[in-house]
Amino acid sequence: MKVSVLELHNAKKTHLKDLRKVILVVLTFVLFTIVHLHLCNNWSTFSLQFPVISANGSARLTLKHNRCNIFKGNWVPYAEGPYYYTNSNKCVVDDRQNCIKFGRPDSGYMKWRWKPDGCELPRFDAAQFLELVRGKSMVFVGDSVGRNQMASPVDAPSVGGAIRCWLYIDYNFKLAIIWSPNLVKLSVPNQNGSSIVGVLNLYLDKVDEAWAAQIEHFDYVIISAGQWFSRPLIYHENGKIVGCHVCKNESITSLSRYYGYRMALRTAFKAILSLPNFKGVTFLRSFSPTHFGGEDWVKGGNCSQTRPFPQQEMESDESNLEFYLTQVDEFRVAEREAGTRGLKFRWLDITEAMVMRPDGHPYHYGHPPNKEKHIADCLHWCLPGPIDSWNEFLLHMLKMEGQESVDATL
Repeated sequence: MKVSVLELHNAKKTHLKDLRKVILVVLTFVLFTIVHLHLCNNWSTFSLQFPVISANGSARLTLKHNRCNIFKGNWVPYAEGPYYYTNSNKCVVDDRQNCIKFGRPDSGYMKWRWKPDGCELPRFDAAQFLELVRGKSMVFVGDSVGRNQMASPVDAPSVGGAIRCWLYIDYNFKLAIIWSPNLVKLSVPNQNGSSIVGVLNLYLDKVDEAWAAQIEHFDYVIISAGQWFSRPLIYHENGKIVGCHVCKNESITSLSRYYGYRMALRTAFKAILSLPNFKGVTFLRSFSPTHFGGEDWVKGGNCSQTRPFPQQEMESDESNLEFYLTQVDEFRVAEREAGTRGLKFRWLDITEAMVMRPDGHPYHYGHPPNKEKHIADCLHWCLPGPIDSWNEFLLHMLKMEGQESVDATL
């Protein structure tokens, strides 16, 4: 029997502590269920020639009658992979995730595909994707894992800076990414040492205007964040310090990273819902699990596996699950509110699939071999690799959005 995490979560208000234990046990054996033109002064342009893909006829019937849960399934061998891009076909792959280029000896991690229970998830089709987004705009908002996802379907230079934009001129498709790792305003206090591991001030009730002021005229907004909430943070609300996460200051109330994440998501959703002219579709990409093997990333972890976890061997991780459940809580509230305002909020649930893929991380192969590599990257994902499934999910969801629009006119 398969148990739905979301169904279990409905009962946690009454039996929270016991339920958390139950969920962690269950997780070991079962799966999760569940531009504005002034943005950039100069758009990087691409001229691509793809055939026009028709969404009429039998394709529409397939979409209409094949509505299984694409996020619930298993990884199955796929000897033909990788089938999107490689170094040999001159695609641009970020060195930080270019595992083959920097000496990863195995290639089996690229030869699996996600198989939903009860249906098939089509492979990512670049021509179909570009036809679906013809004349539209899409922005990814979040941290480096969001950048990791965006780099999967687009042949674009390595992303740097707070805002980057591309224009696919043959399709009049605008693509952008905005760096906002916590979604809310942050600042680095005056201190010695690197800001990478230093304490950040996080203003939980103030949205990061770097993205909130820019997204109003995008057709698709893909929100993702979470990893930066595990670092030392001082929380501010209503103009004062309310607590901190691992800040090593006994005079400040200790609050968990999940508290900060919850409040940041709440603020981000409120900001989107308050935009008077926003008519786009908002996707929340669920939490991307890490596989550090219980180690903190600064100390180094171990994700040297070369195969996915089978269902019965899947390792539970309380932090991955808690981030996920926090997202579920806040997304449900925001989705209901969005519905009353005629807006669409969508749940892009990659967590079940990725918790099974400890083999998909760069580990020590995400940088040139002559660089220091004592820190294992068990957070980001190799390109190509299992992260490509995220955009197969996204493409399917875009098809469904198009189908709903067609149905509404009939």
